[in-house]
Amino acid sequence: MLRSLNHRFSRLVPGLFLAALLFCVPAGAFAASADASPLLAFAARIAGDDARTRLIIDFDRKPDFEVHYVANPYRILIDLPQTDFGIKAEELEARGIFTDIRYGAMAAGRSRIVLTATRPVGVALAEVQQEEGASSHRLVIDAAIVTETVFQAQMEKQSWKEVSAQAGSDLPVQLPGSKADGPFVIAVDAGHGGIDNGARGGVTKMEEKHVTLAFAKQLAEALNTLPDTRAILTRDKDEFLSLSQRVQLARSEGANLLISIHADTLRQKDIRGATVYTISDKASDSLAASLAERENLSDQIAGIAFVDEPAEVADILLDLTRRETQAFSINLAQSVVGKFKDQVLLINNPHRHAGFRVLTAPDVPSILLELGFMSNKEDEKLLTDPEWQKKVAGLIAEAVKDYRTTVASNGG
Repeated sequence: MLRSLNHRFSRLVPGLFLAALLFCVPAGAFAASADASPLLAFAARIAGDDARTRLIIDFDRKPDFEVHYVANPYRILIDLPQTDFGIKAEELEARGIFTDIRYGAMAAGRSRIVLTATRPVGVALAEVQQEEGASSHRLVIDAAIVTETVFQAQMEKQSWKEVSAQAGSDLPVQLPGSKADGPFVIAVDAGHGGIDNGARGGVTKMEEKHVTLAFAKQLAEALNTLPDTRAILTRDKDEFLSLSQRVQLARSEGANLLISIHADTLRQKDIRGATVYTISDKASDSLAASLAERENLSDQIAGIAFVDEPAEVADILLDLTRRETQAFSINLAQSVVGKFKDQVLLINNPHRHAGFRVLTAPDVPSILLELGFMSNKEDEKLLTDPEWQKKVAGLIAEAVKDYRTTVASNGG
């Protein structure tokens, strides 16, 4: 179904901003002869979740395209030569990270697809694939949420005079934050937030979401004192983030590590001490299994249902951590336990494992740190003490420093 400019874009942005949005592509970006027939987009599909989304559009022949970003609200623009859109409306209904998808003619010889989101977004992959045994081609766009810092870097880096992503290029568009150079990036994830309060202290009635955020800020400050290190927070205020969003925000910054902070409660109020968890498809014990099950229910508090996606988008959704990444995670967990020994009270068997979904980044070594239990009055007193938080944050920073040394000496 062809969606005309007046029909699809008139509701997108009013007045002068509409004009600016339509004409900020350089003249001649898609040079073509006057008698060249338009491209035909004849089918489309979209799948994803609230962290990553894949868009696939089928064309009758190979399309050239450009990718750009605009803000207020956050948008991804996909510019094409003149295109007839023979796509059924339901094939490109907004879902996943996108709240609105529009497409149509934008100027003589040019067409545009506009993907709108409520959070900062970026393109992780943009490429054209030829259908095997056919003349048709498919445009594949993988998009994901990113931090505000990454989005602004994309805005500053792009040039409207140069092609941001062209069909047939050897390298797909990649999000900033590459691990190849730059500082060692550590994502500090304050558990819970927003509608998800987490545990509640028995004495102070302090909610876990506030304890984890206060500690996360202390930890980020301690980590930033290390050489060539940059710590980022997945959340820096009281807001809800789904488990998959936390993972993706860490990946968008090219994180080398993810440390998720928690302080749970137990029915057995005499149990206290810190625990460090790594991921496994089989829990190490019943306590680990119970805690993982409770933490993984976080999304349901906000009404987010976890559903299986088609195989074609499985690679951009939750997956078990690769063996190599898991080995690095275990190394980090052991380093933290070693630094805590004789300094911070630890639970029996302090390194445990279970299927925590926040630890599922396939390329980011990750640990979940239970600082203690809000259900124990001694732990609760420490967890809400800024001086104790500062001490423990310093120990974790030392553990990360030792981890880096160990990994570097082993050629990692």
